[in-house]
Amino acid sequence: MALFRSQVLICGGTGCSSSGSGKLIDRFEELLEKNKLQDEVKVVRTGCFGLCEAGPIVIIYPEGAFYSHVTVPDVDEIVAEHLVKGRIVQRLLHRGSLDDTGKVRALDDMDFYQKQKRVALRNCGVIDPENIDEYIAFDGYKALYTVLSEMKPQDVIDVLLASGLRGRGGAGFPTGRKWQFAMNSAGDKKYVCCNADEGDPGAFMDRSVLEGDPHAVLEAMAIAGYTIGSDQGYIYVRAEYPIAVKRLELAINQARAYGLLGKNIFGTDFSFDIELRLGAGAFVCGEETALLNSIEGLRGEPRCRPPFPAVKGLFDKPTILNNVETYANVCQIILNGAEWFASMGTEHSKGTKVFALGGKINNTGLVEVPMGTTLREIIYDIGGGCPNGKKFKAVQTGGPSGGCLPASLLDTPIDYDNLIAAGSMMGSGGMIVMDEDNCMVDIARFFLDFTVDESCGKCTPCRVGTRRMLEILNRICDGKGEEGDIEKLETLADNIKATALCGLGQTAPNPVLSTIHQFREEYEAHIYEKRCPAGVCQKLLRYVIDPAKCKGCTLCVRVCPADAITGNVKEPHVIDPAKCLKCNACMEKCKFGAISKQ
Repeated sequence: MALFRSQVLICGGTGCSSSGSGKLIDRFEELLEKNKLQDEVKVVRTGCFGLCEAGPIVIIYPEGAFYSHVTVPDVDEIVAEHLVKGRIVQRLLHRGSLDDTGKVRALDDMDFYQKQKRVALRNCGVIDPENIDEYIAFDGYKALYTVLSEMKPQDVIDVLLASGLRGRGGAGFPTGRKWQFAMNSAGDKKYVCCNADEGDPGAFMDRSVLEGDPHAVLEAMAIAGYTIGSDQGYIYVRAEYPIAVKRLELAINQARAYGLLGKNIFGTDFSFDIELRLGAGAFVCGEETALLNSIEGLRGEPRCRPPFPAVKGLFDKPTILNNVETYANVCQIILNGAEWFASMGTEHSKGTKVFALGGKINNTGLVEVPMGTTLREIIYDIGGGCPNGKKFKAVQTGGPSGGCLPASLLDTPIDYDNLIAAGSMMGSGGMIVMDEDNCMVDIARFFLDFTVDESCGKCTPCRVGTRRMLEILNRICDGKGEEGDIEKLETLADNIKATALCGLGQTAPNPVLSTIHQFREEYEAHIYEKRCPAGVCQKLLRYVIDPAKCKGCTLCVRVCPADAITGNVKEPHVIDPAKCLKCNACMEKCKFGAISKQ
């Protein structure tokens, strides 16, 4: 095996790839060959490093130089200075990469990574996800070998139960109990399924694991197969994830070639194989029974429960279904022990959790922290707070099924129970930050509009009830809110939560209920004062001209499509609110900042 003096790690996740990281790889390889360094320096396409805001990212070892926002022309300078002359290109280093003495910080010492603990993401940004040998070099398939050679199926379940691992897909059901039910269920055929559908707006946790460490999921599914007595697995993945799909297909083929999937794995009598099923992007197919229907080729609609999938699932056979992040923890628990995993987190929520941190935040990216880490630590210490000095207003956790939490709850420790008690939920791990410029009524409308559009329509409470709620929210945002609208929303929400068929329908009203509970004054301002405090709801805005700033240049008059602005040349102008279309054209054209929204 060749030894290299330097390794150039380049992010090959979706975010950096869309920003041109593939071209960086090509240029590095071209220049290394030109400088006859191809035998000394290795270029590695990795998965996501987590700090997506800084992409495309290039990290060069052994120095650990973290270069951010790298362009193709920058590659020439990095090769010439860093790889040829040994001089780090400081202008390209990510902020905070150097310590007080001017030395390069270790990755774990950078502000973004200091409070993180990477378990599910341990190999992302570390190995080449398209090379099974690199996964094996980092103890890959060692857990599967340990299970097949040293453990009985019940031993595996006992370890999972002792670890406290709960499903990372949203519901938080104990993983060991789910596997126990499936193992105890009688059936001539059983199935192991992986939910990689991930339909929440702003969520990309599972996608990043599949892109950066696909074998971790395959290995864990094989362990699950051995545990419950299954020889067949299915991964249901979004077709909109082309990089993840490609790497999964490659990983499956590599594992088969190495005898790690297929017949008689590790020379035992255990056989297990995995197939992919591509989803068409239906949000409802993230619900477990709708997902199973889709795998079978049926319409993606939820089934009535009970029976639960562990008893009667895919093709009416006992089935376990876990999401990507849940599987990504299994092998580490087997290798390191239940006590190791249980030592992280809180009393009832063990281990770590991956969050997709987005919205009004400086450090957009992927974050993995121990359960019990506070919202404040994630948003400020890791996320760097809101851009442009804006004031933090709320954070949405749990996607369309979750809720909005205000600044007063920033010190809430994140775990399953605390988030539910605060009026939200863990969900799969989306975390969208909002600042003072966000309207919470509009935010509730956004998430409900998504749910209405994605409803499968099978049950009346979700199909009709959420649409009635959306109609009320639209009226409120249009300045046509009425007394009693808030109470109508609450009544509808309670009925939907109590009667909808599946978990997605039952939790659909949560963004509305949480915003009413935490930001009721904004609803009241919209309804009774016909005013949007954040200045977002267009039909509630009022454009005014400051006479002290207006120069009478008439530019605003000329661009107004409704002839709503009057005034003489070189004299202050006036906007007629009855005629104003609130199109913002006048405000964009004014050179003197004389026009404002109220």
